[in-house]
Amino acid sequence: MEYKRIRARKIYEEVADSIIELIKNGDLKPGDKLDSVGKLAKSFAVGSSTIREALSGLRTLGLIEMRQGEGTFVNTFDPSKFQLPVTSAFLMKLEDVKELYEVRKILEIGTAAHAARVYQNGDLIPIEKALIVMENASGNEDLATSADIDFHIAIANATHNKLLINLMSSVSALITETIQETRRVLLYSDNQPDILLKEHQRIFHAIKNRNEDEARQAMFDHLENVQKRLFKYIE
Repeated sequence: MEYKRIRARKIYEEVADSIIELIKNGDLKPGDKLDSVGKLAKSFAVGSSTIREALSGLRTLGLIEMRQGEGTFVNTFDPSKFQLPVTSAFLMKLEDVKELYEVRKILEIGTAAHAARVYQNGDLIPIEKALIVMENASGNEDLATSADIDFHIAIANATHNKLLINLMSSVSALITETIQETRRVLLYSDNQPDILLKEHQRIFHAIKNRNEDEARQAMFDHLENVQKRLFKYIE
């Protein structure tokens, strides 16, 4: 029998998820006014500070709007707002979410190949360091996730192409949330951390060996495999 791993979660995250579910199910519609902080606290049986944290997170995601003197209202979700984190993007149609992964492919496959061609020796240090952290995270998924993000950013920096680096930086929040959401979902599947590590190692060795074609293919395979595994769990 297979059991899912338990992820420790803060209470305000549980509250936020509950409200997100209400939005997804249509129980809360765009323009609807939420109950006051006090009423929400009573309904969820938590403190007012917990409700405020949850609402703050939902506001950051763009799902709600706080109007001074009026209250808190549900926003119309706009998938064209590219800066929205992927966690909120999962409220979109499945096809919209898949487009987010296409963006990563377009950006990162070419980035890996270019890095293999032009990197300087010192550029390999942060890439390899991220791999070592991932390998030795010992179940600390927050640490592994941070290292995963560092790995992809370090590859972009290794290109020494300022325009490319700036482009990656402009969507870094999106990429970061993509990685966080992906690892959060895949964490519950056996051997997924090991598979992710091996895919990253393949990318690193291709870049280190200045094999552009292999770097391009390794990055494509990694992103393609991640997408397939992820949508296996959410479709």
